[in-house]
Amino acid sequence: MDEVKQLVTDIKNRKLKPIYFLMGEEAYYIDKISDYIEASVLTEEERGFNQIVLYGRDVTMEDIIGTSKRYPMMSEYQVVIVKEAQDLSKTIEKLSDYANTPQPTTILVFNYKYKKIDKRKNLYKALKKNGVVFESKKLYENQVADWIRRVLSSKKYTITPKAAQMLVEFLGTDLSKINKELEKLQIILSKGSQITPEIIEENIGISKDFNNFELRKAVGSKNVVKAHQIAHYFAENPKDNPMVVTVSLLFSFFSQLLRLHGMKDKSPRNIASTIKVNPYFVDEYITAARNYPMRKVSEVIAILHEFDVKSKGVNSNAVSEGQLLKEMLVRIMG
Repeated sequence: MDEVKQLVTDIKNRKLKPIYFLMGEEAYYIDKISDYIEASVLTEEERGFNQIVLYGRDVTMEDIIGTSKRYPMMSEYQVVIVKEAQDLSKTIEKLSDYANTPQPTTILVFNYKYKKIDKRKNLYKALKKNGVVFESKKLYENQVADWIRRVLSSKKYTITPKAAQMLVEFLGTDLSKINKELEKLQIILSKGSQITPEIIEENIGISKDFNNFELRKAVGSKNVVKAHQIAHYFAENPKDNPMVVTVSLLFSFFSQLLRLHGMKDKSPRNIASTIKVNPYFVDEYITAARNYPMRKVSEVIAILHEFDVKSKGVNSNAVSEGQLLKEMLVRIMG
């Protein structure tokens, strides 16, 4: 993110603000910016007296404001970091007066995860005027694979499109969780290495042959044998392959096919851009569109809705997820 890079550059160049209010659904960037401030603003000698880490569940807003008004000892700044600040959401507006006239020798950092403050209220206006308000937004699923590639490229690694997609489908869009797995791989792989599906399977435990990515591909190509092999594997490993995730991913896939059918320009480049998929996977979508005309796609979406409800225990008569999945695939590919 350009905004994150600019923030880090400004901090590195000592263009510091008295308050950094880091908020939003994606915890990864909040942690990254906060950790950078914690590690770089003060020297190791200065931190002992001038760097304070507080936790929202343990303090009041009055405690934080009182601490922030103190003067640093033998240092230009003191740094006050409030972690899990979302626990103070009911009293956060009490920060408004301080934000209007912040202590210039204090760098106050709020890690306000999974929530946002009201942009119509005085606190937001004061923070924007005198500090930094950074909103960390969740990436859409189709953006995460590119994020993985960028992160790895900055560390001198590469990853195949299939391997990146495996990580997204297994770990979701939680960047912190994905980053932890990437860091594990970086420990065992030398710089310049390419991360492949085989490496992911061996070290993270995601099957390269039996996963939602391969199921989607099998369904799209109407490879009935392969689809039912994967369904059998899922039935044998239900905790690692919950049906609700499979249904969600197939629903996303067929929704994209519906958009593809409605397109006039079906060139590979336009398909990738319009339905927001990596160009590497466009042929898979073109094949699926041939196998599933628009009317059939609409039927499949209705089937997925039906089995989404059943997978949550409604009108399923205590049928196992494995049995439901097999029945669903028969109806989709029939």
